Amino acid sequence: MTAIAHLTRAAGAALLAAGLLAGTAQAQGPQVNIQAVTQPNPLQPQYTRVDVPLLRDALASRSNGRIRVTLATWPERNLNGPEIIRLTRSGQVEIGAVPLNTVAGDVPLLDMPDLAGLNPTIAQARRVGEALLPEMNQALQRFGVRIIGLAPYPAQVLFCREKAETLAALRGRRIRTGGGSINDFVSAIGGQAVGIGFPEVYPSLERGVVDCAITGTGSGNAARWYEVTTHMYALPVAWSTYGYFVNLAWWNRLDAPARDLITQVMGEVVEAQWKLGDEASEDGIACNTGQRAGCSIGRLVENRPMTVTRPTPEDLVTLRNALTNTVLPAFVRRCGAACGETYNRIVAPISSVRYTAQ
Repeated sequence: MTAIAHLTRAAGAALLAAGLLAGTAQAQGPQVNIQAVTQPNPLQPQYTRVDVPLLRDALASRSNGRIRVTLATWPERNLNGPEIIRLTRSGQVEIGAVPLNTVAGDVPLLDMPDLAGLNPTIAQARRVGEALLPEMNQALQRFGVRIIGLAPYPAQVLFCREKAETLAALRGRRIRTGGGSINDFVSAIGGQAVGIGFPEVYPSLERGVVDCAITGTGSGNAARWYEVTTHMYALPVAWSTYGYFVNLAWWNRLDAPARDLITQVMGEVVEAQWKLGDEASEDGIACNTGQRAGCSIGRLVENRPMTVTRPTPEDLVTLRNALTNTVLPAFVRRCGAACGETYNRIVAPISSVRYTAQ
């Protein structure tokens, strides 16, 4: 055997041994059992296409079974967003995924990445969110949690029981929101913001408790809102950027190999969720309106498909003006002057909209 062959065989053996040792180290470490509650609906592709195969299955397989994730959706545990955060803070849930505005009551800064009207594209939503992540985690430390990944839902648009083709047509209507700055936007256009948890929106639309509701195009499809609404106004008000929150004390107690593997897999989760959020935005419109050619992720609505209207140029201007004149000032009033300074330092160079004290 030649010297080169000997070296090649030795190198291969060394690499194999290193891999086996790494796997053995993972397998021989203490068992890591994770309770994770992530999505508002078990049918959402964010859950079935990303969280289940990556957050649950990949962590188990890559750790040789050392890391086990018991994964569930909000309704499966009879929970809503604020409850999930409380359980994460208390350590009863190690990983909980909820929209950032769910935590904004305690940490107003978390409203900033996804202010209504701020991000006309999902690419900008990601830039803003990731730019603000260190600031958000610093603010979250005193509550004993941190964000280990940011992700979007599809474009947040309006599902309505009756015809809705402009923002002006929404004046006086009762509109369900997820809270936060979208309440300010709804008020700015003359609507009445109504706070209802996601699992309760379907019956509220069905009974006429609300006239319209805002959610992602694909999220509304997964929740079958097309059964209780007729029109969609596809104005991307926001992206419902959400965080994968972890209990900070638990996170800090993890040994380095386990924490590194979770971090690696969460990076893959984040990439997959941003890609899915982009694809699902148009897919959700196609599926809800019965366009078979464009519907590959959600459920095609063939019986009484919805009618969709794209935003008018005037309404895009109205949305931007609402951000500048109503949403941003109201946010700074809730969050404090320092948040206005943070916005101008980090977000304004990306959004080209500056906050001016009023």
